[in-house]
Amino acid sequence: MTYAKDDIRSQLATVPEFTIPVHRVDPTTPIRPAQYLALYDTEPTTVSPAGSKTWLVRGQHLVFAWTEAVAGDRFTRTGHPDEYAVLMYSGSAPVRVSAGGAEQEVGEEAFIVIPPGDSVVEALADGPVIRVFSTVAGDLAQACANAAAYAEPDPRCAPLVPWPDPVGGFRLRVYRLADHPIEEGRFGRIFRTTNMMINFLAEEPQPRNPLKLSPHVHEDFEQLSVAVKGEFIHHIQYPWGPDSTQWRAEDHGRLGSPSVCVIPPPTVHTTQGVGAHQQLIDMFSPPRYDFSLKPNWVRNADEYPMPS
Repeated sequence: MTYAKDDIRSQLATVPEFTIPVHRVDPTTPIRPAQYLALYDTEPTTVSPAGSKTWLVRGQHLVFAWTEAVAGDRFTRTGHPDEYAVLMYSGSAPVRVSAGGAEQEVGEEAFIVIPPGDSVVEALADGPVIRVFSTVAGDLAQACANAAAYAEPDPRCAPLVPWPDPVGGFRLRVYRLADHPIEEGRFGRIFRTTNMMINFLAEEPQPRNPLKLSPHVHEDFEQLSVAVKGEFIHHIQYPWGPDSTQWRAEDHGRLGSPSVCVIPPPTVHTTQGVGAHQQLIDMFSPPRYDFSLKPNWVRNADEYPMPS
């Protein structure tokens, strides 16, 4: 499956052009169904004593936490085993983050990386607080509303092997999106850590052109598409294998915001914004090699090296 010539992702290298780890599975391995997780239409996973409501959903390697926070509420992790992130979009509540002996207040769009260990994220006003963890945090993974979908790991997903430690060691890092504007020649605003890759796509002031969609395939990793604004149709086709009893009909799942669509490999997929104004954030784990190999696409590549 190829991208249209005017889609910047058509420049991505194909596997024969570079050496990357290849996760091979038996081609008869069943393909998991996509998951359409409408947070706005489900009960929260937890409600804090202060009244903050948190929804937890997961993929193979990521846990997504959306919190409708009450001002002053504090979200603490003690002895957290690896890095996690706070995603700030234009609708987010401002936060004060304390971790690794440092503290920062952030009230604008940003990607915040929190080091392993103890940390606190405090909401400074009412509003959404978004956190993303790896499933190494077993307590969070088990608490997810869709945890049963991963009672057995998806064998088609490559394992989560951490990438090299960041330059200068683990510490609190804040990347403000104002310092990383959307630019011609770059796809979105991509950041990575040792265990995830996040792409803040542009806010779109109109529906996506139905004549310019971008169906494509990921052979061995999931994509979590998070809708923070607007409404989307996630178009998904399931490849046919030799066992016809495993064939699935194509999906055209419609979701508003906030929501998460979990897109399994190796489905053919594309997402179409159909609202008057929309924004997606895409999430992957482990980080993607193809995006990482494009010069200047990963905004913090100088601090997070690729595997040698």
